[in-house]
Amino acid sequence: MPITRDEILSTLSRLTLPGGDDLVARDMIRALQIEDGAVRFVIEAADPGEAAKMEGVRRAAEQLVCDLPGVQSVSVVLTAHGPAPKAPAPSEPPSLKIGRHPTPQSGPAPVAGVDRILAIGSGKGGVGKSTVSSNLAVALAREGRRVGLLDADIYGPSQPRMMGINKRPGSPDGKTIIPLQAHGVTVMSIGFMVDPDKAVVWRGPMLMGALQQMLGQVQWGELDVLIVDLPPGTGDVQLTLCQKTHLTGAVVVSTPQDVALIDARKALDMFATLKTPVLGLIENMSTFCCPNCGHETHIFGQGGVAAEAEKIGAPFLGSLPIDLDTRLAGDGGTPIAAGDSPMAESYRQLARRFIEGGMA
Repeated sequence: MPITRDEILSTLSRLTLPGGDDLVARDMIRALQIEDGAVRFVIEAADPGEAAKMEGVRRAAEQLVCDLPGVQSVSVVLTAHGPAPKAPAPSEPPSLKIGRHPTPQSGPAPVAGVDRILAIGSGKGGVGKSTVSSNLAVALAREGRRVGLLDADIYGPSQPRMMGINKRPGSPDGKTIIPLQAHGVTVMSIGFMVDPDKAVVWRGPMLMGALQQMLGQVQWGELDVLIVDLPPGTGDVQLTLCQKTHLTGAVVVSTPQDVALIDARKALDMFATLKTPVLGLIENMSTFCCPNCGHETHIFGQGGVAAEAEKIGAPFLGSLPIDLDTRLAGDGGTPIAAGDSPMAESYRQLARRFIEGGMA
């Protein structure tokens, strides 16, 4: 039988690192690929100093996988996520506070170290935009891309739960923010900095300042793509991002339902007004397949997003079904794209479409 991803990860989990944990527990395995018995993966250390000490670990991991039945060849690359200052101990919360009036800025500015910035937007809430954002980020990371995920939904941040992160980022100097890591993705959210049970009650200028901070003061490192999970609607956060940041483009997520498409068209018009390229549309919750009988039902209609994409001349990037496991995975803090299910394969194909199209 062909070797599986789970068998490889199980084998690598037996390789104990200094300190007692292992490569899998520390989430250091990246871009694992299996093709006709050829296995390739990356071991990503936290910084170059750690990577310099891990050549022996790389060779041991390579030998362990090579000894597995069904493996013909193994290629293991050792890399580092990038230089990062030490975060303070968990008992020392960062002194930096998120939320302030925006600083003057003459025009759109790049984010240091970030090659592409993709805004994932929608006209209305409840269409699964944050689910698509988190799973697309994880899927791109599994394809070998260096990915960041910025939760820009200030009033309703959901990425801390979806990515399984419940701690605060570090700030060594009260100015710089050290983002957190999960599932191969660098993550930042206002949800890390505020009490999850407390409402964020801010006017527009505070929102704009917070977004500026999370873009400009976070040490993102070297990223191929930064995915920005926007709030629903066409408000201050969208305006600030499009006017003050060098965006590669925007992707609009919608269900095929007519009510959702009405608001999606407003989001598309907003991006056109702000001269932000629309890179494509994604139809979410396109169909439901009964797990008991296999019957397929189009709960929210069918083909509406594809028709809208054709109408405006934008690429239709794909459709994603309603899936219970996807919802459970998001609530549990491990996006479905991190596994090997049919839904994970759907997100993998979506990620490859982004890569092939030069968007990530």
